[in-house]
Amino acid sequence: MKHIKNIRLGIILTALLTFTLNTTFAQTHSERDLTSDEIKRLTTDRKLTADKVTTKMELAVIDSIQMQYELNEEADELSPADELYDGAWNNRYVKAYANISIPDSFRIDLSNFVMPVEGKITSPFGPRRRRFHYGTDIKLQTGDTVYAAFDGKVRVKQYERKGYGYYLVLRHPNGLETVYGHLSRFLVEEGESVGAGQPIALGGNTGRSTGPHLHFECRFLGQAIDPADIVDFDNFCTFDDSYVFQKYRVNEISMHNNKYTAYDRTVQYHRIRSGDTLSIIAGKYGVSVNQLCRLNGLRPTSTLKVGRVLRCS
Repeated sequence: MKHIKNIRLGIILTALLTFTLNTTFAQTHSERDLTSDEIKRLTTDRKLTADKVTTKMELAVIDSIQMQYELNEEADELSPADELYDGAWNNRYVKAYANISIPDSFRIDLSNFVMPVEGKITSPFGPRRRRFHYGTDIKLQTGDTVYAAFDGKVRVKQYERKGYGYYLVLRHPNGLETVYGHLSRFLVEEGESVGAGQPIALGGNTGRSTGPHLHFECRFLGQAIDPADIVDFDNFCTFDDSYVFQKYRVNEISMHNNKYTAYDRTVQYHRIRSGDTLSIIAGKYGVSVNQLCRLNGLRPTSTLKVGRVLRCS
């Protein structure tokens, strides 16, 4: 759109300059009669002048378009959220950010979210027997289309026999990375830019899987976030237009063993139960509703999800 505006501007300026030349000619020669030879010569001179002006304007427009093209190419070479990730771009591993500093708090824009696949939850985020399940499993049929959750770029396109199977990792401008596991077929290439809702793969049952499903993860700087904190899986949308990542909430269920969480035994947490409200929880721990909201990135009107852990002090 920008280059079209530049071309229009060039046409307008050329028209104005031509009008100015015509006006000057008329003013200069209106008071005396001209011979036919003089008229031809002046007309030719005026045309040559106008042609030079037009050529200069065309060159200026071409230079502007070329500059914009080069800027767009530079932007395409950068990875999404490049500054946040300190330039790190690894195409082999899901979690590849051991030396990157993690902010205490960061607001993540969720406004253009698209559900990767609409299905029932078959296994939630959390402890699973002797290991931790870092994503949410969503039921699908082999061959069902899987969609990109946000605009972004394909960082990882790999196969892991004893784990994810065929899987993709997308990094998004909002700072999140999303993981799509147990796929049967890729529809995008490594390094390809994708839009929210674009088909990126077909679902399957590859890797460590007992049936067709999508293993879906949300990660921030490599740290897993419970997708159910972000996505309302019953209604196939996000709970809000943004989500506040807070370091102490990373892997809350296993916070004692999380090296990224500075666990303080004086900090109190509450797991939401049926019937809980912000007022009830705030009264139980002696804090205000506003303080409770500030600690957990909530609003007074936010819907409380049963099972979610809130920080209360």
